[in-house]
Amino acid sequence: MELVQVPEKSLGNFYEGDCYILLSVSPGTQKVGSSLIYDIHYWIGSQSSQDEQGAAAVYTIQLDEFLGSGPVQHREVQNYESDAFRGYFKQGVIYKKGGVASGMRHTETNSYDIQRLLHVKGKKRISAMEVEMSWESFNLGDVFLLDSGKTIIQWNGPESNRQERLKGMLLAKDIRDRERGGRAEIGVIEGDTEGNSSKLMEILTSILGQRTSKLLNGMPDETADQQQKAQLTLYHVSDAEGQMKVTEVATRPLVQDLLNHDDCYFLDQGGVKIFVWKGKRANKAERQAAFSRALEFIKLKNYSTTTNVETVNDGAESALFKQLFQSWSVKDQTVGLGKTHNKFDATRMHVMPEVAAQERMVDDGTGQVEVWRIEDLELVPVEPQWHGFFYGGDCYLVLYTYEVHNKLNYLLYMWQGRHASQDEIAASAFQAVALDQKYGDQPVQVRITMGKEPRHFMAMFKGKMVIFEGGTSRKGVSDPEPSVRLFQVRGSDASNTKAIEVPALAASLNSNDVFLLRSQSGIHLWCGKGSSGDERAMAKEVSSVIGQHSTAEEIMAEGQEHIEFWNLLGGKAPYANSKRLQQAALDHQPRLFECSNKTGRFIVTEVTQFTQDDLSEDDVMLLDTWDQVFLWVGNEANEVERKEAVVTSQEYLRTHPGSRDPDTPILLIKQRYEPPTFTGWFTAWDPSKWSVSANDLLLLQMNSWSVSQLYLSIYSPKLGITSGIETMMSWIQKIHLPNLAVNSTQQTHGYIHFIGPIHTSHWEKAG
Repeated sequence: MELVQVPEKSLGNFYEGDCYILLSVSPGTQKVGSSLIYDIHYWIGSQSSQDEQGAAAVYTIQLDEFLGSGPVQHREVQNYESDAFRGYFKQGVIYKKGGVASGMRHTETNSYDIQRLLHVKGKKRISAMEVEMSWESFNLGDVFLLDSGKTIIQWNGPESNRQERLKGMLLAKDIRDRERGGRAEIGVIEGDTEGNSSKLMEILTSILGQRTSKLLNGMPDETADQQQKAQLTLYHVSDAEGQMKVTEVATRPLVQDLLNHDDCYFLDQGGVKIFVWKGKRANKAERQAAFSRALEFIKLKNYSTTTNVETVNDGAESALFKQLFQSWSVKDQTVGLGKTHNKFDATRMHVMPEVAAQERMVDDGTGQVEVWRIEDLELVPVEPQWHGFFYGGDCYLVLYTYEVHNKLNYLLYMWQGRHASQDEIAASAFQAVALDQKYGDQPVQVRITMGKEPRHFMAMFKGKMVIFEGGTSRKGVSDPEPSVRLFQVRGSDASNTKAIEVPALAASLNSNDVFLLRSQSGIHLWCGKGSSGDERAMAKEVSSVIGQHSTAEEIMAEGQEHIEFWNLLGGKAPYANSKRLQQAALDHQPRLFECSNKTGRFIVTEVTQFTQDDLSEDDVMLLDTWDQVFLWVGNEANEVERKEAVVTSQEYLRTHPGSRDPDTPILLIKQRYEPPTFTGWFTAWDPSKWSVSANDLLLLQMNSWSVSQLYLSIYSPKLGITSGIETMMSWIQKIHLPNLAVNSTQQTHGYIHFIGPIHTSHWEKAG
């Protein structure tokens, strides 16, 4: 058996009787510390032989060793491929009948002497399977392509959605361009108006015959829900006694320290996927046998033979694997003490959105700030002199306005106090919607819970932000103010400083920070031994705000306290005085998801190798950067999805396998109003992608043709419609297909090598 490289024009085409090996190479990151990241996928056709499957596994192991045991290995089974695998083929994958093992010859892809029917399924993850050339293969819910060589006819089921139809057209175009050299014509039939495409129907019936029975509804895709994926179990694997021994170690939540470098482990994700982790000090026999042991484990658990398997090496784990743990740190990389605080340059944020994304800052916070407090379920303006004061018994709305290229942009923050009532929290959400509508649905909405304030929120108050544990700032409230209050000050400059009220006890002190003790006698500024000069300077700024009615301010260093200080804190007591450990830098890559609960189950589908084109106008998409979650709402998303967007994100955090913090900030973003903190995560973001002139919109409203009919006029001029091609192409370029001309094999996150398929001939050792 040997490996045969697949020609570029055939990428994305897989024969059911073969096995394939795919090597993906992408740039490394500074955190990973590698110049290149490798992923090896070996794909198993449904009709491939056991010998071919075994050879594919052997070649995968040899390739892994040749690349220094660094690649992540994936076992992919036809129809059940991982999101990562599907992400390489944005136009979709095509399953073809044939293959050496089945005794059939491969179809010559550049020949016009061909007749096949492709069943297209999926929305984000498109696949096309060759099915029987018969009306019996059709259904009402999917898209079908009849390929007769010189003509490709797309039949859209009446119950298929717009995104499926668009993807079907892109797949048809891809077949035309790569397999026919651009010399085939494409026509489209809408299943509910077949009479409008009489010429195309004649071609269809001449090949398939007359339809004699009623078409059935389409079958929904079987997809595992998020709740199932959250069922994590970690197993220790050993074959020290000559046979596999699997021992359960822990269930969700998992921590990184459970993995021992001397051993191998299985991580079972609810039977949906099995991860194999190979410790760097595990013996060679165990490492080499780990993958085959995983297949034995699948049989032992009575899981489906199509269960996806991913093998990761100690120190070269995939982003997907890392996110199954509560936290994942990078060896020898820390932040915290000793971190250099570079001067913040706001001018770079919109010129370089990737910087804005990394810094979580749209600008330096010098825009216009308006603050309202929820009072009797209504909005009450907060006077400017009290901006930056937040009470744990209240909820606030903060509208931030900033200008970019002579255009106003808005951020709408919803701050929820820890002790606010449920009615006030609900009212803050309701009032946020009303305020959002007042500004034309343009503001980016950010939900913040007390103590989880993002950097830009703090920057708006220029180092003078104070959070009171309880109470309210409402007028007329007669709750007496405590005679002694203690505040912990954290931050080193005006963009990241806040003072948080803590219990006025000596046990609340920490040698690494600065504290403000306010009493009737004045302000005491206590500087811990581990605090920096910048932190002390910012504490003085905050003290001028907290102590505005005080007559005196006293600065004292740790160890120089007088008796009055300890008496105000209820007496001297032990407190945290060891040097704060540097915080391990978390290593989590941004991930894009399509979220849906239309079926009653919460379904999350990852979009890998994501680009701006993956943001569909009729969807709600979720971008997870770990410390914050973005919800992107397309202009044509249905009303239910719009209303439940925030609930969807909270459900995502609740069911995340990594046991996420439920108070993670959530940002709600509308199409065409994306801030640089969002666009910076996408490669080559095009701000004009969804821009349409009023004249174009008017022309589009006047035009009665469907999008599919516009396609027909462009791709099938010989089939009866030829007028207005240039105008219609410009509409589609602007509105529906801005990247229609992009080569279907273009990759933006790396490049792909295809090695395979594997043919039966003679055995050659892979070099």
